[in-house]
Amino acid sequence: MAEQRQRALSTSGEALYEILALEKGATHDEIKKSYRKLALKYHPDKNPDNPEAAEKFKEINNAHATLTDVSKRNIYDKYGSLGLYVAEQFGEENVNTYFMLSSWWAKGLFAVCGLLTGCYLCCCLCCCFNCCCGKCKPKAPEGEQQEFCVSPEDLEEQIKNDMERDGETPITLQPTNVTEKTQLIGDSHRSYRTES
Repeated sequence: MAEQRQRALSTSGEALYEILALEKGATHDEIKKSYRKLALKYHPDKNPDNPEAAEKFKEINNAHATLTDVSKRNIYDKYGSLGLYVAEQFGEENVNTYFMLSSWWAKGLFAVCGLLTGCYLCCCLCCCFNCCCGKCKPKAPEGEQQEFCVSPEDLEEQIKNDMERDGETPITLQPTNVTEKTQLIGDSHRSYRTES
């Protein structure tokens, strides 16, 4: 019974307030005042032979650290300890998204969409297997050549040959020193000139 009560508190966002002996929704000043009082009472230096006091002191510090941080406190008030765990795992900005996607209506929407379409990936798989790999692959119109793949080396050679045939020779050498310049002349002939 006590374990169920603790579990209910961890999702309701009240356990940390109970550790500090406060009601949910306490002000920042009330949290600070209660923390100081309990920290003095359970401090390990004042209770050197009591390991339970040291554990209680750790719980009090954890509750204080969470409830004094505004963003963590908002998450805790809304989603409880589970919200803090989700914030640790996925980041504080993603907590609302996580709980929205794990809600009953989001799960129901996902299930309904799956039932209406027959499966979840059928459209994608059907297109890939039938169009790319299967017998429903689109065919080229009559009279047109089928496309084929060209290697990058062949494509470079083809471009070089086309440029040579058109009278344009690609520049394949780099200047050898800093005084050598490349100039384009109006009749589209390139020349290298060294200024001395």
